[in-house]
Amino acid sequence: MRFMILRKADKHMEQGAGLPSKALLGAIGNYYQEMRDAGVLLAGEWLQPSANSSRILVNKGKQTVVDGPFTELKELVAGFIVIDVPSKEEAIAWARKCPTLTGECDVEVEIRQVIEAADFPADYAKELTRHVSKTMATDAEKILRTTGVA
Repeated sequence: MRFMILRKADKHMEQGAGLPSKALLGAIGNYYQEMRDAGVLLAGEWLQPSANSSRILVNKGKQTVVDGPFTELKELVAGFIVIDVPSKEEAIAWARKCPTLTGECDVEVEIRQVIEAADFPADYAKELTRHVSKTMATDAEKILRTTGVA
């Protein structure tokens, strides 16, 4: 099962001071390496502060682009990690090891399971083979081969 660990933004990161110290960067590197060595790390990235971002709002079919910064910290994502582990409990265990959760600042992390091809009815498989996720597309192709659904 794949899980996304979402690191929520905080005031420090949103004020543009989001780059970690060299010591923290080293600890984060060790954390990522531990996940690589365990074979669970699929992706991980940090995001720029919301001052450098935009949102597209749709209301009654009309799109409006709104530029940041955005003030609701609880709604902002500062970075993410995608891991492949057997259970939600293991995903939580990996998230809890993150060096940014040391208590030096108030941080919120959210763990969300990624939807897999097997979560859809078999007759969706053909459409899922064109999905942006290579994993989703490959899994959908396997479903097509095993079920014969077209």
